[in-house]
Amino acid sequence: MNRRSFNTTAVATYAAGLLPAFAWAQAPYPSKPVKFIVPYAAGGQPDVVARMLTVRLGERLGQPVVVDNRPGAAGASAYNGLLQSTPADGHAFILSDGALLSISPHVNKATNYRLGRDLLPVALVGRSSLYLVAHPKTGVNTLQDFVAAVRKKPGEYTYGSSGIGSNHHLTMEALKAALNLDIRHVPYRGSGQSSPALVSGQVDFSIAAMPSIAGFVQNGQLKVLASNAATRSALTPEVPLIAEVVPGFDFATILTVLAAPGTPAIAIDRVSRELAEVVKLPDVAKSLQGAAVEPIGGGPAELGKALAREIEVMARA
Repeated sequence: MNRRSFNTTAVATYAAGLLPAFAWAQAPYPSKPVKFIVPYAAGGQPDVVARMLTVRLGERLGQPVVVDNRPGAAGASAYNGLLQSTPADGHAFILSDGALLSISPHVNKATNYRLGRDLLPVALVGRSSLYLVAHPKTGVNTLQDFVAAVRKKPGEYTYGSSGIGSNHHLTMEALKAALNLDIRHVPYRGSGQSSPALVSGQVDFSIAAMPSIAGFVQNGQLKVLASNAATRSALTPEVPLIAEVVPGFDFATILTVLAAPGTPAIAIDRVSRELAEVVKLPDVAKSLQGAAVEPIGGGPAELGKALAREIEVMARA
């Protein structure tokens, strides 16, 4: 074999050896359906938001995006579901409010999740408030009425939440501590249970997300008293703030998309970019606003900053 033919053969052999790695590196993403794991039951705000996003996101990704509800255990069920989606190839994510990282670590040692170590930031979908809501039988129409009624009958009134350690729960507990109120907590397994319980009069008050109560509010079955955000939302400007009675009160939350450690950067980047475009689509933005979510569409850096702030707030609760 002469030198020229040897060199040609050697180059061809070397190139052939690289083909599998090159082909793997250039493999299309996603290559199969993508799963959004939601740590809440169907009907809760994260579930509603996930279902608003999946169709349009799937269109942009070229693969179906499905929702997998795994409620319970302060987020551990969802987290375990994410880890079971091995390898971490970017085809499974968690869509949750900030509670998975800001609240769960304070509720259960088994859910001591840390951003960067246990979960990677992918996208900041939007920001959302929760609302203090009353059953009409209480005769309470304002936050001031609520405070007066609970103080007049300490320990007699009840409030429902979507579960122990949820943002709903901590919002009311922080309000109780700030105003020295005595009202009993009745935890439920998600908003799909707590809101109907309030409508039926099983509890007197509740902290709830707008999607689970909007219809009941519109037909007069429930009364919205106040929001847990620091500023009035452009989506519900007529609703007063708890912060107007308790200065500095801010328990609004964010809607996040998170990934398992080891998820390829190409997957995180693609999902983040596509979600940023999806939340800008007029029909999606309108649906999110109807669910009391202010669309943001931020990437990993924006989500990291927002989570750091929420983690700090919840640590003080």
